[in-house]
This record gives sequence, C-alpha cells and structure tokens, in this order.
Amino acid sequence: MPLFSDEYHNSSFFDYLVQHRPDLTPSGRGGHAPASSGTVPDEYRSAAPPVTHGTTVLAIKYRGGVVIAGDRRATEGFQIADRRIEKVFKIDEHSAMAIAGAAGPCIEMARLFQTELEHYEKLEGVPLSCEGKANKLGQMVKANLPMVFQGLVVLPIYVGYDGKRDEGRIYKYDITGGRYEESDYHAIGSGGKDARNSMREHFRKDLSEQDALNIALRALYTAADEDVGTGGPDFVRGIYPTAKVVAAAGIADVEESRVQSVYAALRDVRTKER
Repeated sequence: MPLFSDEYHNSSFFDYLVQHRPDLTPSGRGGHAPASSGTVPDEYRSAAPPVTHGTTVLAIKYRGGVVIAGDRRATEGFQIADRRIEKVFKIDEHSAMAIAGAAGPCIEMARLFQTELEHYEKLEGVPLSCEGKANKLGQMVKANLPMVFQGLVVLPIYVGYDGKRDEGRIYKYDITGGRYEESDYHAIGSGGKDARNSMREHFRKDLSEQDALNIALRALYTAADEDVGTGGPDFVRGIYPTAKVVAAAGIADVEESRVQSVYAALRDVRTKER
C-alpha cells in the first residue's frame, strides 16, 4: 500500500500524517490520542506514569545570528534519567530547535519537523520562510494538546536565520501552539526563569558571537545552581551543555573544547570570589 494516495496533493507531510496516519505523529505514539479534539476522553485523564523530561534550553541573539543551547540532564520524577541527552537539534541549514518537556515526544517532534521541511522543499522547489517554519512548528505543538492532559508536555524554542531580514529570529510557544517572537533572548524548562534572569543581567545589543555564547553558558550554569532538574558542567565526567550557532553561513556546532574553556574560566572566577 503506497504511503501517499493519488488524491493527496498537500505539500505538508505532517498534515498527511494527521489525516491518514495519526499513529505516526508524536501524540499518536504517546498513547494513540486523537490528533485534534475539543474534549479529552476519560481514558486520557488518568495519571500518567513517570516519563523522562528534558529541562532547560535557551537562545540568545548576537549581531550575526543566534546562539541556541541546552543542558544535558533529563529527569524522571526526582531521579536523573540521563546525563547526556541531546536537546538542541539542527532542523535545516538555517534553523534549529531546542526542546523541553517529555523527552520522547519532544525528540519525535524534532525529527518530524526536519522531515516536514525537507518534504515541503522537495515538492514546492523552495524552502519555507523563517516565519513559515515557525508557524508549522506551532501547528505540531497544537496537535500535541491532547497529550498535555496526560502530562506529556512538549515545548520548543525555534530559531532561524531570516535571509530576507538579514537577522536571526527566536520564537517561543505555549502548549496550545501559540507562537510568539522574542526580540533578544529566551529560556524555557525547569530552570528557564533563572536562565532568563541571568541573560537579562548580562545581555546588551550587538553582542559578538563569543560574548553571546559566554552569556548563554553562564545562564545555564546559574540555572543549574538554582534548579535541581538542570545539569551544569560536570568536570569529573566531562559532560557539558551543547550549543549551536545559527547564522547566514548556516548552522555550526560549538565545539566541546570551546564550551569547556568557557566553564573553566567561569569556575576560576567563582573560585577566586570565595
């Protein structure tokens, strides 16, 4: 049986799955809840078993683009479920997303978003605009709403480089799929408030890439200091937050050695202050 019928002409791969194979969407895999519904069936109101959750992720603008970063810890209740989880994903050559919430559906959504943009570009011959990509991700978050009532919350940060406006852009979402653009920086997750406070203290316009990276990593360090769900730099195990740079030239991973050097300098400063 072919995946696509002859009658299907929509350029959205995600819309096709919602209509014809909802079991392949993140919400369908999470419990076969309907992709969209005005009410929540009784069977979905029961308490959900413990699931693995990703915690703190953030994004901050600099004069050439956006730095997007996340810690590596995943929690399951009051336990550490994973110390090396990846929360920052390349979506295409000029956009990335970071995830907080139920780890399984979050990762599924990131992979499906990658496929959605590839599918659109192959059918239409042109990529979606930066704002169009942000809108599409909002539709996916909205489709996950039935699973929110089971505790399977998915909240992403989306960043992209807008070639038409020649700048990086940051978008945040609520659980209903509402999309909101942030002008300078944003952080979500259990340590999101502490990270935002840290970035607010150090942010200024026209940051260099290195300065933005320093502020982002400092914000994650501050969040880890205050929030048990956020993992800071682990010098013993050699585990550090991950970061990507989204700019006109494309996306680049920030080397671990570069992240390590930032935290080593921060550790030295904190040690001297004692």
